[in-house]
Formats: sequence, C-alpha cells, structure tokens
Amino acid sequence: MRGRLLALRFLSGWRRRGVAFVAGAIGALAMPPFGLWPVLVLSFGVLVLLIDGCRGGLKRRLWSAAGVGWWFGFGYFLASLWWIGDAFLVEADVFGWLLPFAVLAMPTGLALFPAIGAVLARLLWSKGGLRLFALAFGLTVSEWLRGHVLTGFPWNTFGYAFAQSDLLMQSAALVGIWGLTFFAVLLLSSPVLLLVPDRRNLAGVACAALLLAGAAGWGGWRLAATPLLEVVPGVHLRVMQPNLPQDKKFAYDRRREILADYLALSARPSPTYPAGLPDVTLLIWPESAFPFIYEREPWAAEDIAASLPPNVTLVTGAVRIDLPPPGQHSPFFNAIRVIDAKGHVLRNTDKVHLVPFGEYLPFQSFLESIGIEQLTRVRGGFASGSAFSGLEVPGAGLAAPLVCYEVIFSGKVIPGGPRPTWLLNLTNDAWFGTTPGPYQHFVQARLRAIEEGLPLVRAANTGISAIIDPMGRIVAGSRLGESSLVDGPLPKPLETVPLAARFNLALLAGLLMGSMLLAIAPSSRWITRKG
Repeated sequence: MRGRLLALRFLSGWRRRGVAFVAGAIGALAMPPFGLWPVLVLSFGVLVLLIDGCRGGLKRRLWSAAGVGWWFGFGYFLASLWWIGDAFLVEADVFGWLLPFAVLAMPTGLALFPAIGAVLARLLWSKGGLRLFALAFGLTVSEWLRGHVLTGFPWNTFGYAFAQSDLLMQSAALVGIWGLTFFAVLLLSSPVLLLVPDRRNLAGVACAALLLAGAAGWGGWRLAATPLLEVVPGVHLRVMQPNLPQDKKFAYDRRREILADYLALSARPSPTYPAGLPDVTLLIWPESAFPFIYEREPWAAEDIAASLPPNVTLVTGAVRIDLPPPGQHSPFFNAIRVIDAKGHVLRNTDKVHLVPFGEYLPFQSFLESIGIEQLTRVRGGFASGSAFSGLEVPGAGLAAPLVCYEVIFSGKVIPGGPRPTWLLNLTNDAWFGTTPGPYQHFVQARLRAIEEGLPLVRAANTGISAIIDPMGRIVAGSRLGESSLVDGPLPKPLETVPLAARFNLALLAGLLMGSMLLAIAPSSRWITRKG
C-alpha cells in the first residue's frame, strides 16, 4: 500500500487528473451532513503526493500544480455542492434546462481557487515535512480569496470539517474559520509523512496529533467552564418553522390560507409555553414569509392584530417596496420587518449581500431581454440595502440581522455602530429540500455564534431552525423538513468578545506569514538533503 501511494507522484495525464478529482470528491464527505472529517487525511495526503510529482522547469511545475489543484477542487465542489441544482427543479418547466449548467458551472469556477492554492504551495514547496506549511499557506490564501472575490462564496471552506465537533469547533473563538481552515489542511495532511519513515517525520505527525488532541481538550474545558449562560430577562422566544414547500410558498392565490396557517401554528401550546402565544414575547418567522407585499394587503395587518396578544412582537422576513438606492433600479427589497401586535411595521432592515442568479442577475437588463430570469422571478431583481445596520427589537435589544446566506461571511456579520447582543438569521432553505445544503448552511451559521461570542436565533422555512448560545450549543432546535415550533429563552452574549472577532485579519495574517517563513526556511533544504 505504501508503495502504491508513493507511486501517485509519477502519475500523468488523465490518470493524474482522475486521482485528483476522486481525492477532492472524497473530501466532500467531511462536510455536513456526513461530518466524516478524517477523510481529509486521504484527500490532502493524495494532494501532497500529486504536487510532489509536479516536476520540470518552473513554468511546467506551476502549470502542473494548477491542473492538480483544479481537478481536486472540481471533484470537491461537485460532490459537496451538487444540491444547488435542486433549486432549478422547483419550477422545472421554467428553469429545468439550466440544471446541468448550474451543477457543473459553479464547481468549474470555484475550482480555480484550489488551483491558485496549489500554485502558491508549489512555489514554496520542498521535499521535507515543512512542505505541509506550504500547502496550508496556499489553500488558506485561496479559500480566503474564494470568500471575497466577486462578492465571495466561502461555502464549505475546509475549516468547516472541524465545525461539526462540539469540542473542535470551539477553536473558532481563537482563530475563526480561516484559522480552522489553515489547521485542517496542516494537521490532516500530516499523516502523509508516515510514507517516508524518518524520525523527523514521525515527530511531525506526533506534533500534529498532539495539537489536534489539545484543541479538543481545550474545547472540552471551555464548554465545561462555561455552563449554560444567563438569559435575557423577559424575553420568551418562539421560532415558527412552517415547512412550506417552495413551489407553494409564493402562491399569491393562497395568500390568506398561508397567513392563516402561520398564525395557527404560531398559537399552538407547547411544553415550554402551555398557554401558547400569551406566554411568548417575541415571535420570529422565516425569510420572505408573505407571498404578497404587506402594505398592499390591509387584511393581513388586521389578521395579525386579531391573532397576536398585546405583549407579542413579530419579526419576519418579508419583501417590501421602496425607492431604489442610488445607482439601483429595483424597488423590491428582501427585508426583515418588525411588526407590533397591532399589525404596524415598526422597523425594517434590508438584505445587503444578494445571491447572484437567485436574487439578481449580473447584466440584469441584457439577460432579461433574452428571456433569462433569476430564480425568485422578481422582474428587475432585488435591490440591495444601502448599508448593513443593526435592528432594534422591542424587549430583546439590538440584533445583527442576517438574511439567508449573509450569515456565512465570517467577520462581516456585525454592523457598524454599537455592538449587537445577538445574531438573527432568517432564511428560506426550501429551495434545496432535504439535500445536504440546509445542513451545511446551519453549521456555518452556528460557527458565527462562536466566532462572535453572541447567541444566534435562526428561523428557517423548512429547517433547520434553532436557538444557539454563544458557545455554539443548541438550546432548542428543529429537524429539517418538519413543521414545528422552537421555544426558549434568549441567551446573553459572552462578557468578553472572542479573539477571532477582535483580531480576525491580524490572526490570519500571522498564521500565513509564519507558515510561509517555515515553508521557505533554510532548514527545509536540510531536511530535503537528509531524507
């Protein structure tokens, strides 16, 4: 077996590309809902061996590394993001023809980033154990770029492999998702060193194992040292998960029935609130809850006022109409709205980070002129909010309002001004049914709570909805694909803001600089000569 693995260095042509593709695809099992993060030992190990085999002049080595990285990334993203195609089947008669393009085009583009990472790694490469720092440097840089270039898409970055362990995910409070990504690559690639028996290689693998065990131990200590936190007095949360299928969610002709169902489900008694809504102070509904514009349907405010007790505030996702911001043309906003018990809208906050091809089209006018629409089928698309701002919720304080995938952007979930005391995430994952997508989205949202030291309240149409404390623990939650209520208190934030939230970029820069210096250290040349 050892000999066969080492022989991967000498592969060429389609065999080389095929092995890179399979290694990347296997790595997708590290992501939710599978959570088999040890498979990255194989994925990253094979990647190391394939980059070892990039020989020849500088140009040829870098071109070969780019090819290996691209095929690795294509396999990884195709296997971990195939579920995106499910959205094109909601209205298959309109969008079904785009399914193969969507499933293949996104992995094709995203694979450019691991290609860049492999090139960066090869520039710093050696034959010794320190080449693993080169790999960690290259892939962390490329993953960070993936999270920022062209509005960014940091979905399933490698660090989320550790985010499914309650113990290991605590390290996000220290180093954030980018630090977790760095250490996932570095530590999980280390077993490849065992293929070349050497005292230094054994020491390197032992150090990696100790660091991983230390992270788990520290995570366990942190959880034990911080029991369930105090809660905000007087706040009694109820998150309503209607589990409304996407093909029915925006049916305007069913608007009265949909709102009646929402109100009926919201009023149910539960073990936490035996009286139902009279025991609740804050009712939360998911993204885009109404299949209509609230102000254009006065009966909706009347029905809400007739159903909500005087002590209840409703926070819901709902499309609203307003004058477009400068430079934009659409009057439609994907908003979070605070509504009092009389049905009056108290406050609004608009989604800033829109989903390309879902909520707007690049080159909107041209693509619409040839008959292409975004999935939401809002003519002209949505307008993005002019600024990311906090949302004051009566009785619950200042929230950071995050619509849908806005929650996946590490370091960008806190608005300017006073620091909020909790994170609010409203989403509609019904586009993706019961595929891995909603599970992946939930894990990413959960990690933001740990990074920021803030509780997170998440309302999802089909799931997963939850109340999460600042340690990432699920106080109360639902299952995917069920109609349910999530009841509980609002936890208080941590008294001390985590290091990851205070020094996000500085920590990342330090890790990258240190790994680059180690990768190019003179000692790496000495190790090469010795082994």
